[in-house]
Amino acid sequence: MLREAAGAGTTGPREAARAMAGTAGPREVAGAPRGTALSWALVRVVWRVLPWRVLGAAGVLGAVMAAGIRLPGHEPDAMTGLLVLRLAALVGGLALAFLFDDPARRTTEAVPVRRPVRAGLRLTLVAPLAAVWWTAVLFLVPAAARPPAGAVTLEAAAIGVTAVALAAASVRLRSEPDPGAGAALTLLALAVAVLLLPSRWNLLVPPGDPNWAEAHRWWAGLLVAAALLCAAGLPEPLHRLRHTPRGRRTPGPGIPPAYGA
Repeated sequence: MLREAAGAGTTGPREAARAMAGTAGPREVAGAPRGTALSWALVRVVWRVLPWRVLGAAGVLGAVMAAGIRLPGHEPDAMTGLLVLRLAALVGGLALAFLFDDPARRTTEAVPVRRPVRAGLRLTLVAPLAAVWWTAVLFLVPAAARPPAGAVTLEAAAIGVTAVALAAASVRLRSEPDPGAGAALTLLALAVAVLLLPSRWNLLVPPGDPNWAEAHRWWAGLLVAAALLCAAGLPEPLHRLRHTPRGRRTPGPGIPPAYGA
């Protein structure tokens, strides 16, 4: 169900390929350089194929969780606020795991746009929206129940970047057209593993705990490691498709897909 939601609203392969190959109509290119027309065509196509249903559902769920603390009859406290924000960060990370889903990756024709550009554009389009969403979630939590914003934002950033890195690595290593489900499950497994860590390595400490600063140094290290893994996963997949003399597609060095990441 999640995979179908992530791919919903995707434009047809031929339309996406024409747009990204710079074959926009006369109205789109009139009075503009070809490079500019190609750039805007690429932005429009990538915008349309983003998994908006998954991202939107996660955004609404996270906001509702944060706003739920304000319900009458509930006395907010710091531990409740921290728990809700950590759960909202995990929900956001699970949605970001679907960022690179592209069911047409193995079937569409070649275009002169490399994968790092396409993947970077997806990140560029989604990152500001994710930042605005997280800011809203923070302020939905009452001030009395809100933990230190910088520290919990560091945790959320590490979770989100880890999810994106897992999806990027799946595409890079296996040319997986829909890495979202696998990346989301891996992220959940990592979250469970963090819960099972011994107390001396616990990363989910509350504010005021003696290990609070040390735990967030580990969160910062995780963020850097995830960012490096994400960067390593952005180049073209190691196992791509090529055409045999008979015209059949088989794994091997080849051409990038028409759109997506």
